Amino acid sequence: MNFRVGHGFDVHRLVVERKLILGGVELDFEKGLLGHSDADVLLHAIADALLGAAGLGDIGHAFSPDDSEVEGISSMEILRKSFLRVRDLKYYLSNIDATILAEQPKMKPHLQQMIKNIATVCEIKESQVNLKATTTEKLGFIGRKEGIAAEAVVLIFMEK
Repeated sequence: MNFRVGHGFDVHRLVVERKLILGGVELDFEKGLLGHSDADVLLHAIADALLGAAGLGDIGHAFSPDDSEVEGISSMEILRKSFLRVRDLKYYLSNIDATILAEQPKMKPHLQQMIKNIATVCEIKESQVNLKATTTEKLGFIGRKEGIAAEAVVLIFMEK
């Protein structure tokens, strides 16, 4: 088997008058993430990891903020298109492990729905998606509730 690992990272600023969407789930919170798309840092990190594992560059190259067709796009669509590019190269997705870094809101009540959304888009079992959430103990921009970040690792493989 030909195994490849990809790592992805994304961060966006929290602002008023935006919806907070993470893992394709809209969370009830007074701020949302600012970005060219819906700014779902979790899905962006996973898409970035998928593209990287397959040697397809990164999310910024694949979905340029300069592209007007990308403006306002759902990150579920970004993840879907990234997954399909990887699948078109005959790679299979083994698993996803990702972490959300946020001081607030609490993620635990939403993690299972996020897992379901990600597994559905990536055509894998929910057991192949592991999500975690942590704070930064009130340190840095995340601790000051100025932004949210996420990182992800994926393992893909190609049968010989």
